[in-house]
Amino acid sequence: MRERIDGVVGLMPREPGVYIMKGEDGQIIYIGKAKVLRGRVQQYFRPQANDGRRQFRALVRSVRDLEYIVTDTELEALILEANLIKTHKPRYNISLKDDKKYPYIRITKERFPRIVVTREVVKDGSRYLGPYTDVKAMRRMLETMHRLFRIRSCHYDLPKANVRVCLDYEIKRCDGPCEGLIVAEAYQKIVDEAVLFLTGRHRQVMTVLEERMNRAATALKYEEAAIYRDRIRALEQAASRQKVVSNDLTDWDAIAIAREDDEACGVVMEVRDGRLIGRQNYFIGGVLDASEEEVVSAFVQLFYATATFVPKEICLPCDIEDRETVLDWLSERAKAGVEIRLPQRGDKFRLMKMAENNARLLLAERRLKRENRRSQAPAAVLSLQRDLRMEKAPRWIEAVDISNIQGADSVASLVCFVDGRARKREYRHFKITGIEGPNDFAMMQQVVTRRFKRLMEEGKSFPDLLLVDGGKGQLSSAVEALQALGIADQPVVGLAKRLEEVFLPGLSNAQNIPKTSSSLKLLQMLRDESHRFAIAYHRKLLQKRTLTSELDDIPGVGPSRRKALLKHFGSVKRVREAAVEDVAQVNGVSLKLATAICEGLRGGKMDRGLNGLRGLRG
Repeated sequence: MRERIDGVVGLMPREPGVYIMKGEDGQIIYIGKAKVLRGRVQQYFRPQANDGRRQFRALVRSVRDLEYIVTDTELEALILEANLIKTHKPRYNISLKDDKKYPYIRITKERFPRIVVTREVVKDGSRYLGPYTDVKAMRRMLETMHRLFRIRSCHYDLPKANVRVCLDYEIKRCDGPCEGLIVAEAYQKIVDEAVLFLTGRHRQVMTVLEERMNRAATALKYEEAAIYRDRIRALEQAASRQKVVSNDLTDWDAIAIAREDDEACGVVMEVRDGRLIGRQNYFIGGVLDASEEEVVSAFVQLFYATATFVPKEICLPCDIEDRETVLDWLSERAKAGVEIRLPQRGDKFRLMKMAENNARLLLAERRLKRENRRSQAPAAVLSLQRDLRMEKAPRWIEAVDISNIQGADSVASLVCFVDGRARKREYRHFKITGIEGPNDFAMMQQVVTRRFKRLMEEGKSFPDLLLVDGGKGQLSSAVEALQALGIADQPVVGLAKRLEEVFLPGLSNAQNIPKTSSSLKLLQMLRDESHRFAIAYHRKLLQKRTLTSELDDIPGVGPSRRKALLKHFGSVKRVREAAVEDVAQVNGVSLKLATAICEGLRGGKMDRGLNGLRGLRG
């Protein structure tokens, strides 16, 4: 495998492009860009390369194949890398962890545009603002916008016949474009003002409104001038609630990163006209071994790849990799020159520290929520605690089931559920010994004794609840086994299959648990899983014993010849169906012995063995 990869690397050109690393089954596990493809990829496979980086070593060990795409420039490679990462989400790339789609504000491309919220970006000529990670703040801003600017909220494709003004017109929230009460050009000016407001350019909006108010007043249109006056006052009131962070009236963003283990949080403070208009935050994964420069560079690319606006200035806590290439890409997206600054003092430095503090708090809050989710029991477990009147929520439940055919080949299974989910590494099988006949009660007592005695010897904790498959008899046997071991406070419950009745020790009547209760469904899942596990093991033992005896009963067939026959034909069934001449082809089998084998196997013994499988019961 290594020789093949070295061969691919040796054929790579010394040109810019994107390299794609694949793991098992051709799955893409890492995508990177390079100014010189061959030189960059060779660094991964040099001896002792980046020994201190666990994630790097894991990546190199996982590589099974390499591909590359040559581009004309580094900028094209950066754009292609970003698109491929967004599409494939490779395991070892730094990536945004938020899978949900954040909303955008959409300004529709219509004769009378609407301003609506959407989570889908469609190339239909509409303009989009966002995405917005703080959905509540976005909706508050839209509500304010609708109070200030008379943008229609209806969904009609205007102009349209037989449409009448609605309540919005009556309360002066709309100028009635549906009935032609405002021309498209005048309406478009209102939309432009609303967009300036939504993008934080309050100063520009107020300048436009003041000019229109003065023109209306000069023309003695006092009612129209009063409308503009009221809009200006409302806009001033809305702007006063936004924090002034700088005397610099340009548009700029301050970005900061907080990290912990394999996770980071990136926060973007958006400043427009010197006012802080919003905060965007994203959680980032795959940063365990990455340097600060790598993380900041990756976040800048991930954030502005989906952002609908790129400011002229971006303040960062440190310099980034491929600075010039990233700047070219940002300038192309902004359709104007973009600068990256590293402030060390002043307003921009203080805002960046505020962003860093926000990032740390958001990361700590996320970790706390995750820990709370892990520590909180699921609803079904809490429901079971309530229905069984238990002091402690049964988060660790073990279930026992017995399987045999009239007492033969008796086995038992033990399955484990933690927080309502199967924990298969804790599953156990038991072979019942020393019990003659179909005595389920004695078998249950033996299994419970063996299980809890083992837990006591190993110093392990007992389960929060033990579920016994059966009614009062099986439950009493389990309780007797626990008492014999000196265990008096182990919660145990029995589930009888016929009527799905739940029994508790010391109570003669079944518990009144509704059939639709999630607690009963959880017990049924445990019982069914333990039954499945026991049946599977029982069938495996029975089949092994039955198939083995078929060949062992034939004189002249010992362990070595039996192994050779099964290896050659694959199963006893195929040996039975084979011709004598074919059986004689097996190494060590003469024609006489082959005849005896075929006659022995076709005597009906196999049928009796397999018919026994159909008699399994739990």
